[in-house]
Amino acid sequence: MSDDLNAENTPDASTTQRFGPEFKEQLQGLEGGLSQEEQEIVHALPAGSALLIVRRGPAVGARFLLDQDRTVAGRHPDADIFLDDVTVSRRHAEFVRHGSSFEVRDLGSLNGTYFDGVLIDQALLHEGAEVQVGKFRMTFYPSPSDNPDRGS
Repeated sequence: MSDDLNAENTPDASTTQRFGPEFKEQLQGLEGGLSQEEQEIVHALPAGSALLIVRRGPAVGARFLLDQDRTVAGRHPDADIFLDDVTVSRRHAEFVRHGSSFEVRDLGSLNGTYFDGVLIDQALLHEGAEVQVGKFRMTFYPSPSDNPDRGS
């Protein structure tokens, strides 16, 4: 009788589960890598701009272009980056452009803003930096044309 139970509860060893390209891109996103499409988008960023890509939390895969001197992220519908979750303050954080560099500043949010896992008031962003606003964890990618030392 125990053999019957094992046979019913054990998956058929010949069954192969296949995952499509969407799964591969999701997995790359979770691992922090860029999908081919994301690599092309980052490579095409104009000078003086940057991209935030949501890697964890609500809206995984969402992309936000930073191309203004000040970009506000928050739960208010008029925010430049609208992050619809109760863990996000109405005006939570702002991204400030200084020439070809960007910094993130907390705007007195209830839950704080994190930079590479550390609670901050403000921080200068670097390629691959993680910014957490509420449950949203976003990775920062500057325009490659703003870094002449980096190969294109």
